[in-house]
Amino acid sequence: MRIMNALWIAGALALGFSFTAPLSAHHSMAGFDRKNPVTLIGTVKTFSWQNPHCYIEIEVPGKDGAVKTWNVEMTAPGYLARAGWKKTVVQPGDKVSIVAAPLISGEPGALFVSLTLADGTTLTERSITAASAKPKQ
Repeated sequence: MRIMNALWIAGALALGFSFTAPLSAHHSMAGFDRKNPVTLIGTVKTFSWQNPHCYIEIEVPGKDGAVKTWNVEMTAPGYLARAGWKKTVVQPGDKVSIVAAPLISGEPGALFVSLTLADGTTLTERSITAASAKPKQ
């Protein structure tokens, strides 16, 4: 009977740990230089509306004329939707300006801060209401 109880407990623990493993596997933001944001001006290649993170690929022409594709990581679609985004707000071919925290490694990747569309509309990951809400007294 003791062996059965021990096996049952070991199985329950293994099952419990399997649910927490994805939480500990989530990556850190330490690879991004948040103190020195860059402005990427270019053309949207792709906009991926997916969990756990949305992504924008933007083609940015360099000073030498060579085009570099940057991969910009965003937050989850649920946060973007609450901030006023729709999965159709950015389309391939759109001219945009993106402010983002670049990868420390120097590779063409970054963490999203804001996006300005050709019409001047600026979008962020957080709603204006949430950002400007006053704390309760």
